[in-house]
Amino acid sequence: MNRRMLITWGVALLWAAQVRPRRATAAGPLMIEMKGSLRGEKVWFVPLGLAVDPGAMIRFVNRDAGNSHTATAYHPDILDRPQRIPNGAQPWDSDLLLPDEAFEITLTVPGVYDLYCQPHEHAGMVARIVVGRPGQDPGWQGPPAEAGDLPEAALAAFPPVDDILAQGAVMPGPGEKT
Repeated sequence: MNRRMLITWGVALLWAAQVRPRRATAAGPLMIEMKGSLRGEKVWFVPLGLAVDPGAMIRFVNRDAGNSHTATAYHPDILDRPQRIPNGAQPWDSDLLLPDEAFEITLTVPGVYDLYCQPHEHAGMVARIVVGRPGQDPGWQGPPAEAGDLPEAALAAFPPVDDILAQGAVMPGPGEKT
């Protein structure tokens, strides 16, 4: 190959790597941290949205020195909440995690999983995990159309599925530190 052809192929590969949506794989536990401001007036998950392959293990870690948090799936089996995980997926509740404690789950059913922190849902402490991709993973289930009994702050905090799929991970806004 001549130099021009090598440069052309190199540029094409770099471009393809940049525009291809990034997705976390199941190679090891993927971390979602629970954080809060120093005085506790703001709380959030980092990332707020995460795209993963089916079979990915997620580790929730409380990195907030001033608060306890939960990672809880929206599901009628847990506190009679509306279902916001795919049909057939196992609901989970980490119970209260003290600072530096962790909880792990493995997500196998393709679709959208919405979760929240029980004591901080009204403050908008929610996250969304997208497992698989629509059109690629059989049985993929999108987010629910109904809001259910979710507080406005929680509904406003969920990142759009398209953003999660395009970016691979959606980080908190400028008001929160990652």
